[in-house]
Amino acid sequence: MKPAKASLSTTEPFFKGWAKPGPVPPGAMNEQIELGENETLDAISGYFRLYQLSNGHRFSTDDVLTAWYGTTWCPATRTALDLGSGIGSVGMIAAWRLPGAKFVTIEAQDESVRLAKKSAKYNGLEDRYEIRHGDFRDPALLRDDELFDLVLGSPPYFPLGTGIEGDHPQKIACRFEVRGDIADYCATATKHLALGGFFACVFPTEQLERVEAAATKAELTIVRRRPIVLREENEPLLTLFGMMRSEHLPPAFRKQTWVEPPLIIRQKNGHVHPEYAAVKLAIGFPP
Repeated sequence: MKPAKASLSTTEPFFKGWAKPGPVPPGAMNEQIELGENETLDAISGYFRLYQLSNGHRFSTDDVLTAWYGTTWCPATRTALDLGSGIGSVGMIAAWRLPGAKFVTIEAQDESVRLAKKSAKYNGLEDRYEIRHGDFRDPALLRDDELFDLVLGSPPYFPLGTGIEGDHPQKIACRFEVRGDIADYCATATKHLALGGFFACVFPTEQLERVEAAATKAELTIVRRRPIVLREENEPLLTLFGMMRSEHLPPAFRKQTWVEPPLIIRQKNGHVHPEYAAVKLAIGFPP
């Protein structure tokens, strides 16, 4: 999904006929938008906006879907954890959808943390959105007694050395397993899920066996998954996963997964699929 560019008219209630939902954050009411060199400020949810680098990692359909899936299937969230949170795209969409929830996010890259903090301030989230700087595998970053109703993750997809790594350090760490893989995300999630908590993540469909192995090792059950088809009639490239701790489920449920119908992003004619347009509306983005 290509984000809309920001302008100084950040409090306008309509965008191309679409009525922006949700609260107007403090940053939108300040005409002096603080943009650093090579930075853009882009629409993400309602009046919420996100600082990102014009040539670095930018939020994508993967982030939108992860936030939507997790918040859809864990709507009573009081506390949420976003692992490898990057510039904050997943966490801030989720925070927009869950206005009563408190968030902890963990990100290792200095530049991404800096941008996320600017976005949290712009969106008025500072009192319920804690950004921790470091590798989430470091046990010092999360106390054992910190438990969350919802854990979110958009892990890097590929081991180092398995593809073209990109032209920007921020992009490399978001695509390749520089600091942890899907098994590390599952291991951390299961340790910090509250009773009945839900872990949502996205991963390539062709690597389904890796996700299943990681979930099994972490004693998680994939209770549901949804394939993502980027263009109608193509094979699914991504899958959304919803997991719970196996011990939180009845024994008969621990070895079953509900596979949902594929979510199609674009129709054969290139237009946005009606269901995905509805998903975008649900996260406060124009269809």
